[in-house]
Amino acid sequence: MIAETPYAQMLGICSLDAGVLMMPVSPDLEGRPGFLYGGVIASLLELACLEAVALELGGVDRRPRPVNISFDFLRGGEMADSFAQAQIVRIGKRIVNATALCWQGDRDKPIATARMHLMLD
Repeated sequence: MIAETPYAQMLGICSLDAGVLMMPVSPDLEGRPGFLYGGVIASLLELACLEAVALELGGVDRRPRPVNISFDFLRGGEMADSFAQAQIVRIGKRIVNATALCWQGDRDKPIATARMHLMLD
């Protein structure tokens, strides 16, 4: 779903099973030497949250709009394939709360996390 958007395609993001997104490493995504740019890690987390909402709502025509998002960068993202998955914390009448985790290689050693609130149309 989300992996089909132009922005996700520009980053090379593809959707794996169970709502996991994968962003392949590319020299174009490098920030400081040897590490991914934090903005693309944040983008992967945001897109994972949007993917989780889309999967949860299914065919319902309610487009989520970000209200706010908070990122915690836990360690430097090396120049390696990155993965992200989000889960819905709560869906209300108008607001959705989601959390996301980004990792490389070992899911138990995340490189970043996010908390996101979205408003439903």
